[in-house]
Amino acid sequence: MTVRSRIASGVAAIALCAVASPVLAGPAEDRLIAQLLDEGLNRSDAMEIASELMDRIGPRLTNSENHRKAEDWAAAKFASFGLKNIHREPFEFGLGWNLKSYSATMTTPRTLPLTVLPVAWSPATGGTITAPVIVAPMSKVENFDAWKGKLAGKIVLVSLPGETSESKDPVFERLSGEDIGKLDKYTLPRHDPEGLAIQVARRGFARKLSEFLKAEGALAMVKMTYRDGKLVHGEGYDFVPGQTLALPAMDMGQEDYRRLVRLAKTGAAPHLSLSIDATFDDKDLMADNVIAEIPGTDPKAGYVMAGAHFDSWIAGDGASDNGAGSVAVIEAARLLSKMGVKPKRTIRFALWSGEEQGLLGSKAYIEQHLATRPVDPSLKGIDSYAAWRNAYPITPKPEYSQLKAYFNMDNGSGKFRGIYAEGNVGAASLLREWLSPFNSLGADKVVMSKTGGTDHVYLQAIGLPGYQFIQDPLDYDSRVHHSSLDTLDHMRADDMRQASVILAGVLLQAAMSDKELPRSPLPTQPDATDPFKVQDPNQ
Repeated sequence: MTVRSRIASGVAAIALCAVASPVLAGPAEDRLIAQLLDEGLNRSDAMEIASELMDRIGPRLTNSENHRKAEDWAAAKFASFGLKNIHREPFEFGLGWNLKSYSATMTTPRTLPLTVLPVAWSPATGGTITAPVIVAPMSKVENFDAWKGKLAGKIVLVSLPGETSESKDPVFERLSGEDIGKLDKYTLPRHDPEGLAIQVARRGFARKLSEFLKAEGALAMVKMTYRDGKLVHGEGYDFVPGQTLALPAMDMGQEDYRRLVRLAKTGAAPHLSLSIDATFDDKDLMADNVIAEIPGTDPKAGYVMAGAHFDSWIAGDGASDNGAGSVAVIEAARLLSKMGVKPKRTIRFALWSGEEQGLLGSKAYIEQHLATRPVDPSLKGIDSYAAWRNAYPITPKPEYSQLKAYFNMDNGSGKFRGIYAEGNVGAASLLREWLSPFNSLGADKVVMSKTGGTDHVYLQAIGLPGYQFIQDPLDYDSRVHHSSLDTLDHMRADDMRQASVILAGVLLQAAMSDKELPRSPLPTQPDATDPFKVQDPNQ
């Protein structure tokens, strides 16, 4: 059986019936939608593209050699489709990190290979280190004093082991109508710069912990993964350019971690042998977004855009997060280019880098093209995340008025069920209109809720029309997201075909329509939403 799977003829027939929707602008647009459905559902390249990216290249940590390979591959793909203005847009990032090999073995009281993954941007071990473990859980700086003078020459287990999870929730899930209905609510604005600052400060704790352990003479630190089932993650959220972890760090599967804790608490401390062969890469401290276009016929009409983050963490192959979104963007570009569309507005495709370190690639695009905010330039990486969203005034650039719509995919590989209107009541009717040809494919809901954590967020934060699709969760949050299970096996071919077609179709209509999505006002400094709120000093 080939990677390409064909849609059942009955489903295709239902889909093609949708093209006669009366809300489309006219017969020409109807024919394009019909052509798109036929090509995208019956002759999809989505899963072949996905296999090339995930199976042959694999995980794409920002500024790693693998990410550079993926950039070259994506640019070549866009060129093969006949897209124009294909280029990279660099932005300041910092050190790359390339992982060659790693291992962890318990050597006493018996020999046992362990399930681990280095934390991204961990220093190498410089060979194999063997030492006893010490269980020293630390979650805040105030814990450090209790462990002074006790950690020299040890491999430190820094997490509380907790209890095994016995979840009764389904591992794999598709949204019901009731589930989607709960999303259709307007969320009152919440101005909480302190909360965002606290969140960033917490993310910086691992760096401080590693510096304390290094100063105490510890050899390495090991933390327990946050999912069971021997899943590991290796996220390096604490990376800031020039501020990597101070000593080797590993993420260990829950089952192996708890075994070590039990042994250490009931007898002689077990010994571990750890090895991390990794290198920091300072050849180029600039990361790159990859951009390509289908030119519009009216240079005054502006442009519409689709994007997804191209980078991933190091576990698995970065398939669902966010190879799926990247594949949908690439397949949408292929479909529209093959159809020979001549849109009024330019259609721009973006593969962002640095999303996992604080939406850095899409933020850099905004600063280069759309608007600036007065952020302290000394803040880098994840440390700039909270500051940027709370910096005023916003100063638009000339291109600010040219971006008419941005559509993002970054919630796994589940089928599209609709779109989040992000609280923009005025935009809902046009978003609903552009979705209408695809209602019979299951994408028929526009909800008022906002969704965060991905590359449309900074556009919304400056009043621009950036939107994210509602997707079936599948096993994204339960198992796959950022885990060693994030491989092509957990992408659904039918869902990817559907999502790619809808992304292309919404883009096409946005590029051809005489209507434009209404914008939110340019945000200005908000007042406190609750002037009587008393901050918790222990928060």
